[in-house]
Amino acid sequence: MRIRIDLAYDGTDFHGWATQPRLRTVQGELEAALATALRVPEVSVVCAGRTDTGVHARGQVTHLDVDDATLSASAGRSEDPPAEALLRRLNGILPADVQVRRVVEAADGFDARFSATWRRYAYRVADRPETVDPLTRRHVLAWSRPLDLDAVNEASALLLGEHDFASFCKRREGATTIRTLLDLAWERDPAGVAVATVRADAFCHSMVRALVGCLLAIGEGRRPAAWAAEVLRAQVRDPSVTVAPAHGLTLEEVGYPGDEELAARAEQTRARRVVPTDSTTEVRDG
Repeated sequence: MRIRIDLAYDGTDFHGWATQPRLRTVQGELEAALATALRVPEVSVVCAGRTDTGVHARGQVTHLDVDDATLSASAGRSEDPPAEALLRRLNGILPADVQVRRVVEAADGFDARFSATWRRYAYRVADRPETVDPLTRRHVLAWSRPLDLDAVNEASALLLGEHDFASFCKRREGATTIRTLLDLAWERDPAGVAVATVRADAFCHSMVRALVGCLLAIGEGRRPAAWAAEVLRAQVRDPSVTVAPAHGLTLEEVGYPGDEELAARAEQTRARRVVPTDSTTEVRDG
């Protein structure tokens, strides 16, 4: 059977999501805890989106496949359903900077990565002295200059839609940089912190932080709003675009279609995509 696990973590002390030899990662901690809780030698999980070193998550989603008998046996003497018992056992094993929020049997066709229709991130910036709080320094970027959010939102609107975001991504061999940016907007929360909401069908490596870095330059007046569109059209990394620090970024939520559409969505995501220009070059989603 396939199990869906929703979790949150503080990414400060992790070397990102993906398992790496001799380094502490979220995947490594979760898989070790699952192996202990399920009483099996090892397990392998798939996540909705790999987060980089220092990036946080409130709404990460993963899945793993496990034998029904193994899951039932792991509950031991608990009278609770096996999935609920597993949730409690995991949170008793995992370190304090990782918390499992839900464990359920996944619907047929569910794939944490390929069934997802969008991912939503938030980037938080304290750009005024009165909003810089030492107690939130691990997930809010302290910025020394005030930001003009009207200018930032004007620039953000120019980036919406399906584009080749190569200018804002670290290229990987065989992977496309075409993405559909569904939402990119900034507003201040009740404390006055500037919060960017960024939602897309998927993100390539460093894309959100590069977008934020571009917009910070516009927000503090060093660049005009139109510069964001110029960078996008170039389709090559611009050294003048600074990648924003990781700790201000949080994966907030992952969206999925209805149960009856999960398998079809997974197949669609795996399919080859076409660059939305005059070019007919085909590339794979990665």
